[in-house]
Amino acid sequence: MLDLRKLFIDVFDPQPGETAAVFVDLPHGEIRDSAAWKERREMAARWHAALTKFGEERQFAVLPLVTFEATGMNNGQLPPVGMQSGAAITLEDIGSRATLLLALTEFSASAPLIGWTKRFPQLRAASMPGVAPEMESTALAADYAQVARSCERLRERMANAERAEIEFSTGDQFVFDFRFRVAEVDEGQLHRDAPDPRLINLPSGEAFTAGYEGDRNVPSLTSGVLPVWHENEIVRLRVKQNRVKEVIGDTAASGSLRDFLFLDPARCNLAELGLGCNPMARVLGNVLEDEKAGPHIALGRSEHIGGTTGPGAFRDARHVWHQDFVYARGCPIQIRRLALLDSGGRAKLLFENGSYVPELETGI
Repeated sequence: MLDLRKLFIDVFDPQPGETAAVFVDLPHGEIRDSAAWKERREMAARWHAALTKFGEERQFAVLPLVTFEATGMNNGQLPPVGMQSGAAITLEDIGSRATLLLALTEFSASAPLIGWTKRFPQLRAASMPGVAPEMESTALAADYAQVARSCERLRERMANAERAEIEFSTGDQFVFDFRFRVAEVDEGQLHRDAPDPRLINLPSGEAFTAGYEGDRNVPSLTSGVLPVWHENEIVRLRVKQNRVKEVIGDTAASGSLRDFLFLDPARCNLAELGLGCNPMARVLGNVLEDEKAGPHIALGRSEHIGGTTGPGAFRDARHVWHQDFVYARGCPIQIRRLALLDSGGRAKLLFENGSYVPELETGI
């Protein structure tokens, strides 16, 4: 079983005098409960109890468990009000008081929590959407010092490049343009002196960059056909200048994704290229862990990772969304080849046939 005390020390290292909080979202109305979600709430209660015990030992405070109604959308804005010890509370009041926040949620709260860390400079947060108890023996059990080294190697390679040329196992070709963007890491280190944006996904292990969205009056080069796995089938998206322009095909899955994306143009934004590198991560159909096993590409909101598409770009606050599509070994769609190109157009192979190039793979 995972040693939670060791994990708390390795990842968070909470200090005397700090204030920690644990958030959980709840099903309501048409947002139905599930067995996995119930397990996650039980996991959150167990982690909260372990954190409280550790707080007594190390002399930091742990607030009573905080619950709130689920947003129903990954990276949608959090509701203003939640519950704590049977009483209604303002969620942002907790953010203004806490120095450490763990969110074990059904729907990702990463984007709004990054906003909180910008408004509340004392706060750092771990977002854990879809976390499951079985991850305690896989990605959560990784050596995070090793993960940090792998992340930095990948970040350096992205920092020296401007775009990625990708060939998928489907044969589709795609270019991801990340000029004018800064590569970042999510390496599982969230100590009190963590740099901005002071948020990690947990389990961690990726280098990532936002896509260039054409905001400098220079057209984005992001283009090609992006295959995604949707409703148990491959759906192809035709992309030009960093926007989905067409959902190809006339299947039910194509139709449902077309309706979803084109309901709000901001959902058609190519938001992120991520390079997962947690050696303990397994592809089991849970994006939180799957994305740490290899490359992934996201659509939608991007301002929380250095892009320009934020909540204000969406026609309706209920449409705000950011979603990763994963192409690691074991996924229905994989990356056959990924090369990074510098400003002179020189290509350097990074990923081929399900693995990073040997000099990287040996460290991952």
